[in-house]
Amino acid sequence: MTDRAVLSIDFELFTQTPAYRSASGTTDRDGVGLDGGRFFRDTLATYDATSTAFVVSEVAESYPDAVQALADDGLEIASHTHTHQLLSDLDSDGRRAELTQSKDVLERVTGKRVSGFRAPAFDITDDHFDLLADTGYTYDSSVVSSRSIPGWYGGEYDIHEPAPATAVHPGAPDSITEFPASVMPGVQLPLTGTWLRFFGPRYTILGMKLLARRGITPMLYVHPWELVDLPAVDGVPTRVYVRTGDWMRRAIERILQQDFEFTTVRAVLADGETAASRLHRGETP
Repeated sequence: MTDRAVLSIDFELFTQTPAYRSASGTTDRDGVGLDGGRFFRDTLATYDATSTAFVVSEVAESYPDAVQALADDGLEIASHTHTHQLLSDLDSDGRRAELTQSKDVLERVTGKRVSGFRAPAFDITDDHFDLLADTGYTYDSSVVSSRSIPGWYGGEYDIHEPAPATAVHPGAPDSITEFPASVMPGVQLPLTGTWLRFFGPRYTILGMKLLARRGITPMLYVHPWELVDLPAVDGVPTRVYVRTGDWMRRAIERILQQDFEFTTVRAVLADGETAASRLHRGETP
């Protein structure tokens, strides 16, 4: 049994999402999602919780005060690339540049060490873990062991708690730990992201409790743009707008009211008794 959970945030703006970039319309609103980031910070403080923020470093360049505020409030700062492009759309040098530039920018803006990474849309390539090791990261959170969801992701992996990256890719460097995003036991659908908005907080909270009973720390994720009222943009899929804004803010509060210690990825991995440590000792997880 565990009483800890990670409610992470992928700190990207609405205009950086694939749904917006591929849309036919545009918005003239700047910084859509920054208010959601402020709400997230304030709400964590209200419930004496903290988090890991996977930050797109272009946001840190354009709005350094917003990212500095996350670090000042005790959130762990991790990388979500520099420009939020899908890594599989880039060549190896392009992927390396995204990882390197993001880490450099975030460390310069916040003065904090950046050791974690999450790929946009959980999109990784065969050289992913080698690139992470080469560019100075020590953990990744780019895997969702969900069932295959056509047009999304899933079906490739079967890890549900922190483990060596070799559990994802046999040739991965042993210096990298993978902390996968959580899925509902049995159903094998993600607990958060769009699925929280589709199924509601009772679904997410049930999944958290089922994982906790198995000794697995839930890894959840949200986006700041989900926490604000979004501008209507031609070509953005309807699903992007479902239950964003006030509904989602109330859902976050309900999750944080649960009997969990909401903490950072770094704190969980520092515990030592994860699947990663047991596998490194040769024990069965």
